[in-house]
Amino acid sequence: MASRLTSGGKTISVAIITGSGGLIGSESVRFFAEQGFDVVGIENDMRASFFGPEASTAHVSAELERDLDSFRCEPLDIRDDEGIRRLFERHRRDVQLVVHTAAQPSHDWAASDPQTDFTVNANGTLNLLQAARDFAPDATFIFMSTNKVYGDRPNFLPLEEHETRLELPVDHDYYAGIPTSMSIDSCTHSLFGVSKAAADLMVQEYGRYFGMPTVCFRGGCLTGPQHAGAQLHGFLAYLMKCTVLGTPYTIFGYDGKQVRDNIHAHDVVRAFAAFHANPRVAAVYNLGGGRESNISMLEAIEACERITGNSLYWTLSDTPRIGDHRWWISDLDALNADYPAWEVTYGIEDVLQDIYSRNAETWSVARS
Repeated sequence: MASRLTSGGKTISVAIITGSGGLIGSESVRFFAEQGFDVVGIENDMRASFFGPEASTAHVSAELERDLDSFRCEPLDIRDDEGIRRLFERHRRDVQLVVHTAAQPSHDWAASDPQTDFTVNANGTLNLLQAARDFAPDATFIFMSTNKVYGDRPNFLPLEEHETRLELPVDHDYYAGIPTSMSIDSCTHSLFGVSKAAADLMVQEYGRYFGMPTVCFRGGCLTGPQHAGAQLHGFLAYLMKCTVLGTPYTIFGYDGKQVRDNIHAHDVVRAFAAFHANPRVAAVYNLGGGRESNISMLEAIEACERITGNSLYWTLSDTPRIGDHRWWISDLDALNADYPAWEVTYGIEDVLQDIYSRNAETWSVARS
């Protein structure tokens, strides 16, 4: 798609980023602004409604607008179809990239208000896809999906119990990670998993049916120092915050041996950039820390205590979250094959140190 030239000869390339105040959204804003895009953020701070005022992203949006001349934030709700269409039509000649990270992100919260969860995650995605199709069909459409589209099927893997974690036998086909070929059928997803699966399939279908360059990145645990972690979402950031502040922490099920791979927001956005540089139609990838960056709950607690020098008071609930995974490590082979220059650059220790070093003082001052 040809971009427009200003009177000064500058090429205008617009990136529309939804959820621009969130973890991946804000990282995307900074990254693509540095790449020369004019960035339009869509952010209405629903996270504060989902998880309380302490999870608000308003300060992030204000900081981005203060720091970046090429960024502006539109306080739109992605469920507002007319508003979304007006925005895309306004920039139709210049949009080259859409990064869709806005979501209701918690499977626990989804059960409390299924209609809001579904309309945000599924209907909101449909609104964005159709607006892109009508006004910017050649723009790269990147969707931040989730590994929850696989439901609890990973829980039926033949896991072995070790001292601090559950683990697959080393000779199992999935030992290196779970691939996208895992079925999403005949399992419990949680209502959040269903709404994200609906959006995921719609993104794929717009790619196949209309020939649009779309991708679903099915994320594991996405994290980073700017993550506004809460009890129901963003476990590493929230766990570190609890350890710093002495806030009691609850582990839900599996004796604390459940395993997650964790990927730093910077590595997530680098994958976005790699795809945009060489987009495909209806692509799907699992995206996480893989074998390079994973940890169990018990191991994460030990690491947070070691990094902070504090002891965490934690309790164990025997009831796991519905649809939650006992073990998840992403198979990154497909992504590495298509984009060999991309790799995980933050290991789990790097991730935790980054969260701590960039937040500990601020958390402590806010607490006092």
